[in-house]
Amino acid sequence: MLTIVAAVVSVAMMLYGVWNFGLKETWPELVLNLFYIASIMMILMFFFNRLKPDQFNYGCSLLVGITVLLRDILFAPPLAYYSIHLASLTLSVLLIIVLTYFYARKDWKTYSKRNLWTINTIDTLIAVLYNIDIFLEPSDQYTDYMLTEIWIRPVITYGLVACFVKGTEKEETTENQSK
Repeated sequence: MLTIVAAVVSVAMMLYGVWNFGLKETWPELVLNLFYIASIMMILMFFFNRLKPDQFNYGCSLLVGITVLLRDILFAPPLAYYSIHLASLTLSVLLIIVLTYFYARKDWKTYSKRNLWTINTIDTLIAVLYNIDIFLEPSDQYTDYMLTEIWIRPVITYGLVACFVKGTEKEETTENQSK
């Protein structure tokens, strides 16, 4: 539920940004939001048993990895403090490595809640660094917009954790009923 509410707020802020600042200024966020919406759709499909856990985990982690690569590595926003930028870039590369290690192997039997919490924790740390940088810089017309947008990905990675827990609970219930 938290992920769905955050997605609605993020999409609303994205539409507000396009309307208020123009498409020329906000098109990168529009592209990223398409990946976020795809992640939310996968979460909903998993929740309503339309995707298997391995399809869901692989698809969502791929979408999250693409957004990390685009927003935080290839087209990293200019940050006021180099140390924060360097820490954010380091954590982003670490997140890509962790996603690759946990999911590119396609060894679905070794998934654990701890792996997903690791991904969520790293992503949350990246968002915290962006928040610190935004609060250290003078606020402008983009501040509220950016504060909302940087938290959508950690919320989606939290949704991955929640769906994984739900999936393992369903599997345990099914196993117990079959015994």
